[in-house]
Formats: sequence, structure tokens, C-alpha cells
Amino acid sequence: MVAEGALLWEPDEETVASARLTRYLEWLGRPGAGYEEVWQWSVDSPEEFWTSIWDHFRVIGERGDGPVLSGTMPGAEWFAGSSLNYAENALRHPDGPAVVFVSEDGARQELSRAELREEVARVRAGLVRLGVRRGDRVAAYLPNIPQALIAFLATASLGAIWSAGSPDFGVASIVDRFTQIEPKVLIAVDGYRYNGKAYDRSAAVNEIAAALPTLRATVWIPYLAAAGEGLPPQQADPVPGGTAQVPHGEVIGWEGLRAENAPLEFERVPFGHPLWILYSSGTTGLPKPIVHGHGGIVLEHLKSLSFHQDLGDGDVFFWYTTTGWMMWNYLVGALLVGAVPVLYDGSATHPSPAVLWRIAASERVTYFGVGAPYIMASLKVGLRPDGLDGLRGVGSTGSPLPPEGFAWVAEALPGVPVGSFSGGTDVCTGFVGATPLHPIRAGIIPCRSLGAKVEAYDPEGRPVSGEVGELVLTRPMPSMPVMFWNDPDGERYRGSYFDVYPGVWRHGDWIKIDADGSCVIYGRSDSTLNRGGVRMGTSEFYRVVERFDEIADSLVIDTGRLGQEGRLLLYVSLAEGAELTGELSDALRRTLRAELSPRHVPDEIRAVPGIPRTLSGKKLEVPVRKILLGTPVEQAANPDAMANPEVLAHFRP
Repeated sequence: MVAEGALLWEPDEETVASARLTRYLEWLGRPGAGYEEVWQWSVDSPEEFWTSIWDHFRVIGERGDGPVLSGTMPGAEWFAGSSLNYAENALRHPDGPAVVFVSEDGARQELSRAELREEVARVRAGLVRLGVRRGDRVAAYLPNIPQALIAFLATASLGAIWSAGSPDFGVASIVDRFTQIEPKVLIAVDGYRYNGKAYDRSAAVNEIAAALPTLRATVWIPYLAAAGEGLPPQQADPVPGGTAQVPHGEVIGWEGLRAENAPLEFERVPFGHPLWILYSSGTTGLPKPIVHGHGGIVLEHLKSLSFHQDLGDGDVFFWYTTTGWMMWNYLVGALLVGAVPVLYDGSATHPSPAVLWRIAASERVTYFGVGAPYIMASLKVGLRPDGLDGLRGVGSTGSPLPPEGFAWVAEALPGVPVGSFSGGTDVCTGFVGATPLHPIRAGIIPCRSLGAKVEAYDPEGRPVSGEVGELVLTRPMPSMPVMFWNDPDGERYRGSYFDVYPGVWRHGDWIKIDADGSCVIYGRSDSTLNRGGVRMGTSEFYRVVERFDEIADSLVIDTGRLGQEGRLLLYVSLAEGAELTGELSDALRRTLRAELSPRHVPDEIRAVPGIPRTLSGKKLEVPVRKILLGTPVEQAANPDAMANPEVLAHFRP
């Protein structure tokens, strides 16, 4: 056990002097200012702070003559009258390495900035040929490969809107997302490799395309076929067999999409023009389509990657992620600051638990990011990474990193600070994190991010210090969603963040903030599941499980808590005459894996006589989780508010 708060690392004078945050403070005319002082200014004077970010990084675009900030949450508007384009800012840096790709089977590809610009121009021209225009949606069913980055930048350059899902998600998960946004083009792979095995997704792509009647075209990337032939994707058969089943629009290969050599151009759009659509976990229904704007993401990622990860020109940035997690969007933001993102497609533990550390060594990674469970797994198997002379920082996110994880990094990588970050898909960044100027203490997040007015609220909506409360934001940030898709009156958006504290963003995490601005996150305050650093919604489980004739009702619970990966338990109430046989359990697991993802497979399936519900019919997930973690049944829920309080006793651990 490691004591929370134990000092593990302190910046030396050279680290402080060379930090990009220090240079910014000097440019700002505040040399030597304390971080908390600057943070307070950034949240008290957001117009001045975010204007300084635009100016300091020399954002390409027109500032316009409108106010920097007008209105209040949830209707705040930033930089009225301005125009810019994410891709233009991402691709502006002089030539040099742009992106590195590594696959599980050892394949490696590197693109220079000139090559990346050429590929983006080619794919941009191909999208134009397919009829993609400003505001149209381009959907992607892609792993973390260069084609995903190229297609995203090409989409953004047009002012079209990007939306991606990982191919380890099943048809139901992807269709639930993409049918809401009505894409014009779908870009997909024929399959992928993971944990040493090949997964053919051709049939899944056909099903997805069949569910999207707005498609003008489906673009196939023969990723799996190419790997089998030892070729890069564009040199394999451009249209794998079976694609004739796609019912909407034309079917072309990646090589056909990028066939035309065209000049690279950029459509400048208003600050809040949609850049991409990310998705909530789908806890209470269909996943929410969260729309972020060009300007908010450009400013936020410039600030966060430069000041909190200390990344800039010549640095190499790695974060283990899929395209379906917001950390992919954050990873490719490295291009904005001139750093090189390292894309990795594969398992974190195949052929060895050390595979990610080996990539960091071979690519001379400057900043290495993973989910907290990977750090804890490295600790448990006794890894001692080597060859990491260029590493200046380690990042952890997805779930709280316990003190032992902090201590392992300090012991295994002497002199390398570990920064735990917490934020979310909702803003595509971290609210709280680290900087090179802060000491690192076990289990402690050093600071609130610049420009993020994070506070802890008690149930009455009063700010508290040194106590656990609801994580809220009391001032707007530019990277907050510009809207939810198909939410014209904003009702769904307001209900997601502002229904508890009017005018104040409630995020759904428990947080304790101390007087020095450091904090600890204690996990979700709602019932969202968190597996391997990826948030998942319970409704996705129920849509699959309850299709089985043998299942009358179901409940899924994640018993994970701070510093401990829990078990995923699926409770089923059986239909009359049905039994929970081994065959039924196996069928449930296979279907959850195929239609959702491997992370959705439960550790255990148990039969119960009924699923607890409120009088209005809502499943009581939180009370059951409390019971499983030791809360007495009579304290976990109010029986007067339940339709069937007698069933709670069957959920005792």
C-alpha cells in the first residue's frame, strides 16, 4: 500500500524553465506567476484568457469583430464572427515527420507532413466526387490506422462532419450511432487483427450500410486482406468479396477514393461549426450524438496539449486508444502543436504485456498515455520498461489511478512524472490534470486545467473544499458541445448537464478539491459502466440481452471502484419455463461480444426472480451496485419508491 499524497516527483529548475507553460506566462507578461493565480485569472476573465490562446498560438483564421464570449451556459457563444478550419491549423507546420503507425503484427508506416498533406488532398478530392459538401456527415468504421486520420482531416477541410466507431463494436452499437446522423459516405475496413486473431467485418459492414439509406457511397479499406498479403491497404484488392450486398450508393476502394491528385484547400467555417460527432455511452437510451465545433477544439487542444502535456514541435505523442474513444480525437490533436502522433492498432498485451512500452521505446515517445488499468497491470506483472530515454511524461485516464500506480511509475521510470487526467467525451479534454510545474503526489491530480472552472458541489448546490462533492463547471469552456445532433430545441442537451443545478454543468463524477487546487476523482456518480478505461452504457446491454426469448428482464452492474477493476455482473430474470443453462450463458456472451464489443462480455451471469424497478418502471442500477459493495439492503433504496422491493434481497453479495 502507498499512502495517498506521498511525494513522488518534483520539477527541477531546468524542467520549469523549459516548460511551454513557463514560456506562455513570460509571453503573457506574468513571469514567475503561481499556477493557482493564473488559473484563477483564466476562469475569472475567460475572454482575456481564450483570446490569449488564439494569439499565443497564432491560430490561422479570422478573429472577426464580435464578442469573445456572449451569453451563459447552456447557450454561451464564443468568438462571434470568427472563421477558421481545424485541418488548416493541423496541417500548417513545416515539413518533417507527421504521423507514425504501428500495428500488432509489427508493421510500421511513417508519413511526412508533405505526404500527409498530399494524402489529405487526394481523399478530399475523392469525397467531393462523392458529393460530400459542407455540413454533410462522413461516418467511419475504422481502427486506429493512418487512413482514419487522413479521412478525418479531409472531411474537416471541407467543413463536413466526421463521426467514427471502432470495428470491435458490433452492428447494433454502430447502427444506433450512425442512423441518428444520416451520413452521406461510410468508410470501413474489411476486418482487423487483435490479440493474434483475425476478425472479418465484411458482413458487419454490409449490415451497417444497409441500415443507412442516406449513403451515397461505401468506401472499403481492405485492411485485413492487405495484412494477409503483406501489403499496405491501398495495394490490396480494392473491393473485397461480398460488397455487392451494400444496397445504397456506389462501392469503391480506398485507392479509388484517393485516385485524383488535387490541390489542398480549406473551407473556413464559423467558430462553432460542427467538426465531429462523438457519442455518450447510451445509459438511458440511444447514445447521445455530441457535436463539437472547430474553434472550441482547436483552442482547447492547443492549450491542453501544450501546457498540460508540454508537447510541441518535434515531440512524439502516444496514447493507447481506438477511434471510438475521445482519446483518439485528443491524440490526433498533436498535429495542432506540431507533435507527431503515434497510432497503434492492436492489443495492449499481445504478444506481451510490455508491448506498449516497447513501442514507446522504439519510437522515442516523448509523452506516453494509457488507461489506468494498463499501469496497474504493468505493476502486477512486475514490468520494468527500458529504452525510454526520451520519455518526459506518462499520462493516465479513463478511470482513477490509485496511489500504487503512481508509485510504480515513479519506481520503474525514475524522473518521469505521471499525470492523471479526468474529463470526458462531453468536452473532449480533461477538466483536471497535471503540468510540468506541479509536483506529483501519489493518488493526487495536481490541478484544475486552465480555463476550466471546476468546483465540487454538495447536494444543495453549494461549493465545498476538502470534501467529496459533485464535479461541476460554473463557467463555460469553448470545447463544450455546440449541440446534440437532432436536438433542435436543446432539450436533450440541457437535460444531460443542467437539470440538477440550473446554469451549472454537472458532469457526473465525484471529486474532492483541496485548498491548493489539487483534487481526487472518486469515480462516476451515476450508473455508467467503466471497463478498461472506456465508458459504456447499460441500455446497450439490455437491447441485446432482452432480445433472447428466454430472458424476461435484465440488469448489468460494474462493481469497480477507486483503484480496483471490478467484475461485470449480468443478472437475468428468466421467462416462464426457461432455465439459465450453460448453453444460454454462452450464447449471451457470444452475442454481446459480436454485437457490442469484447468489453461488454460479463464476468458472471446470475438468475434472479425479478429486476428491481421504481414505480415509474426505471431499473434500479445504483442501489444494486451499493448492495454489492456492502450497503445493507434496507439502506440501499427506499422500498416505498419501488414497484417490487422484495427482489432486492436476491442481490446480496
